[in-house]
Amino acid sequence: MGAYWYGGYMTDTNERNRIGAQLSVPAYDLLREPWLSVCLIDGTVTSMGLIETFKRSRDIVALADTAPPTLVAQYRLLLAITHRAITMARGRWRESERAGWYRDGLPIEAIRTYLEHWQDRFWLFHDTHPFMQVALLDTAKPTRDKHKSVAQISLASATGNTPVVFDHAFDSEPAELTPAQALNTLLGFLQFTPGGLVKVFRSADKAGALANTAAVIPLGQNLAETIALALHPDQRRSDAEPDKPSWEREPLTESQLSGAPVLATGPNDRYTRQSRAVLFQREDNGNIRWLRFGAGLALGDSDTQPDPMASYRAGQNGPVRISFTEGRATWRDLPALVPGPATENENRRPAAVMAYAASLHRTLGPGAHRHQPLMVAGLASDQAKLLRWRMEQIVLPANLLIDPDRSETLQKKLADAEALYYALRALARAMLVHSMPDPDNKETKARAQSLLAAGPLTATYFSAAERALPELMQRLGAGDFMAATQHWNKALNRAAHRAWDDVVVGLGSTPRGLRSEARHYPRLVGLLVKHAPINEGAAPGDKS
Repeated sequence: MGAYWYGGYMTDTNERNRIGAQLSVPAYDLLREPWLSVCLIDGTVTSMGLIETFKRSRDIVALADTAPPTLVAQYRLLLAITHRAITMARGRWRESERAGWYRDGLPIEAIRTYLEHWQDRFWLFHDTHPFMQVALLDTAKPTRDKHKSVAQISLASATGNTPVVFDHAFDSEPAELTPAQALNTLLGFLQFTPGGLVKVFRSADKAGALANTAAVIPLGQNLAETIALALHPDQRRSDAEPDKPSWEREPLTESQLSGAPVLATGPNDRYTRQSRAVLFQREDNGNIRWLRFGAGLALGDSDTQPDPMASYRAGQNGPVRISFTEGRATWRDLPALVPGPATENENRRPAAVMAYAASLHRTLGPGAHRHQPLMVAGLASDQAKLLRWRMEQIVLPANLLIDPDRSETLQKKLADAEALYYALRALARAMLVHSMPDPDNKETKARAQSLLAAGPLTATYFSAAERALPELMQRLGAGDFMAATQHWNKALNRAAHRAWDDVVVGLGSTPRGLRSEARHYPRLVGLLVKHAPINEGAAPGDKS
């Protein structure tokens, strides 16, 4: 007699015949089907289901998806599962317990028990609870007779009236995605989709939790360590609404999809929020070409609920969420990534996951881990227009996370680099203006500004400074503040001179250009003395 899985329970063929006409057979069990791409210790890249991923979390170096939005969303999914599993098994935990999970591995049995308890919610295709999807779309009047290309949820694809860059997908004949590809694409889309027109259930919808964000994740030497480092504590009141992920909630209703934005109950809700309503349409071969689509459960905004993976730098009108700005290296935002002393006039807010990692390092004690790698990944957008995605890694000495003096000094050194850059840029602009006819004319000043923006000054300056950054952090991590300061100031001197020389080359050898450079160079020396003074053993223009 044949047998099959239904809703997480094994039934025989007779039972299948009884259910038959009422419900279709659930398909693609995420607990066991290999859909998560992982990199093992030996360098092998393979795919695993959720149970095997957690079971082998100490053998897995990292998740291996190459799309930054998907990669971040996968880590957030694993964190939500881990948090709920441990909460359901143990309630609140102590930092010493989290340190034990970091050293010895995650509580796998608790996680497996949790996953198997909810396994009927982890089917990709299911009549009432398709994973991270909305079954209602099959019967709701606005969506039941409509479908869209699967490219609708691909942040890397052209669809509708978005411009074609690399992807030449054709909406009326979309390429098929395997279930694994479709799910991973959906996870990244739900977290990073920008706000904009939807026209189904609502005319427009709010953005995903990480729209226009460079998300920060502290990395361990294996997946178990990474989850332990970024695992959020349960800081809510005992009488507060439970922070449930999407699969523990009842299926979304049409009134919810058309209703007002809803604040997140906590990180688990944010990490798995269905910011758009999606329902995959399965082809006969099991793949996906079409889906139903509409507005989702909109995420409400609140200054008291920043995303745990989002960092903020100080802006003119308050905190500004860190994203990927064209031409701006991520390390320039390190002051907003590293926890440090709070000041009344600063709006810097490091991501909460950095505080979780710092707390764990303090519990582990000195010498437990010398360095803390950070992954900064995500997607930048301008309203509904997607601009770029990026993924970078920065390795910090662990002491910079837990010692306020070291982290504050790092912040000050990088602030010195920024201050010198803006002063250098203003001086270079003045030099360009005076190398042109009619320097008092507004059009002349505007032209000089345009030439400077299109020139190499910014790239030359910051690329030269970046080469000195690892040694600066290493010396600060070792507590050698004087040597760190001298090293950094010499590096800023070299960077400023190289950037200045590039601008001077653009002046040419005209008499007006030579006079302008001679006039402004002494002011450059003054800027270096003010912003990056070095000891008497080296001249301000030392390029050694």
